[in-house]
Amino acid sequence: MNAEIAGVILAGGLSSRMGGGDKGLLPLARHSVLERVTARLKPQVGRFALNANGDPARFADFDAPILPDSVAGFPGPLAGVLTGLEWAAAETNCRAIVTVAADTPFFPETLVVGLSEAAAEAGTIAMARSSGRPHPTFALWPLALREPLRHFLVEEGNRRVLSFIERHRFVEVEFPLAPLRHGTLDPFFNINTPADLVEAERILQELPA
Repeated sequence: MNAEIAGVILAGGLSSRMGGGDKGLLPLARHSVLERVTARLKPQVGRFALNANGDPARFADFDAPILPDSVAGFPGPLAGVLTGLEWAAAETNCRAIVTVAADTPFFPETLVVGLSEAAAEAGTIAMARSSGRPHPTFALWPLALREPLRHFLVEEGNRRVLSFIERHRFVEVEFPLAPLRHGTLDPFFNINTPADLVEAERILQELPA
C-alpha cells in the first residue's frame, strides 16, 4: 500500500454500449465488476473513492466516498480525474491520485507501485501502457494538476484525456501481459459489451489459482 496515493475509480460514463446502467454493477461470477475492481485497488492505495453520477444510493454497499462530477454535462473521464484531484486535495493528505476504470477487473496488482516509481523519477504524470498501447485512464496524477485541468476542461472545452496528458511532462509505464492457464491476458481488458462480459467470465476460469 502507498499511503501517499489515493485511488479513484472512474464510473461516470453512460455505458451506452451495454444498454445504459452501470457496468460496474454487472455480476461477474459471485461478485460485481466493481467489487472486483475495488478489491484490486484498495490494497494499493491509502484512500480511495468512486467517481459516479446519478443517485448514489445504488452504491450503498460501496464503503468509500461517492464523488459526482464537479463539472456539469457528463464531459467524460477527465471530469472524473478532476473530481478525484479536488477530493484528494480537500479530504486527504495524499500527494497524487491514481485513476482506474470501473469496467476493467483484471488490471495489475502492481499498478500503483509501478506508476508511482516512474512518476517519482519523472516528477509528473505516469500513464499505464500494455502491448505498446496507452491507457490514459490508468494514470497517476499529481494534485498540482487540478487547476490546469479545470482550465483545460472548462475554459478550453477539451475532453480528451490523452491531449491533456501530452500537454504536460509524462512517462509511460509498460505492464506485461498476465499469464492464464492457456495463453495470456492484457490486464487492461475492459467490459464494453455483453460479449465482453462473457469473455470476462471465461478469463476468470483461466486465471491461475
